[in-house]
Amino acid sequence: MTPRLVVCRGCCCGSEQKSPQVDHAGLLARLRGIDGVAVRTSECLGPCSQANVVVVRRPGERPVWLALMNSAAAVGDLEEWLSRGGPLPDTLELLHRIPAYGPSR
Repeated sequence: MTPRLVVCRGCCCGSEQKSPQVDHAGLLARLRGIDGVAVRTSECLGPCSQANVVVVRRPGERPVWLALMNSAAAVGDLEEWLSRGGPLPDTLELLHRIPAYGPSR
């Protein structure tokens, strides 16, 4: 089974008006370029104050919610984790992981 990413592109995530210093299209393209990973976007995942939000679903594991995924470094850490497997890297765990949002927690 393929790892899947859901990338928020709602009111704050991916908004050039709210965060013009972030290359939203470039970061999304980089995520879509990760080999063996299916990527889709969502209108809103909920925690808008923590944009950009990404939910990672790896086979046989609970979803991992990541926030503030606004930099090439953060996306690089995510890409490395998905490529090599293993536990969530400390940088993502400590700086980006958030609790699951909404009623399906």
